[in-house]
Amino acid sequence: MPTPWQTRCAALAIALMWGYEGLWCKIFPGRADQRAIVEGLPLLPEGAAAVLLVAIGLAELALGVWVLSGRLPRLAALVQTALVAGFNTGGLLVGADHIPEPGRLVVQDLVFLALIWTVAAARPTPAARPAHPATVAA
Repeated sequence: MPTPWQTRCAALAIALMWGYEGLWCKIFPGRADQRAIVEGLPLLPEGAAAVLLVAIGLAELALGVWVLSGRLPRLAALVQTALVAGFNTGGLLVGADHIPEPGRLVVQDLVFLALIWTVAAARPTPAARPAHPATVAA
């Protein structure tokens, strides 16, 4: 079982990954390959890719903050798993020609998800946390 310090460091690494993906890859300056994948989405109106990329980027930033908060860690891990699986499955189906090494992407995502679930499992659930002294009846 990781120590609390190790868990915080791992959570910081996860949050940094979401921050990098959200801020740098989607919002500013944005990566051309990710933009091309989103532009290739079927039924996406022309010009909507930029707005969608910013929305995804903001959601990824928010996810990083959620991970750092430590609140509802298993739900956070579930949401992260769904997003990683959904984004990358969509990317591989719609924009595989913009992903230079799909196998590497899948392996990196599996490692990232293992870290996400390790952090979630190491964090106490609300029922396992000690009661706040002010809420304990005397």
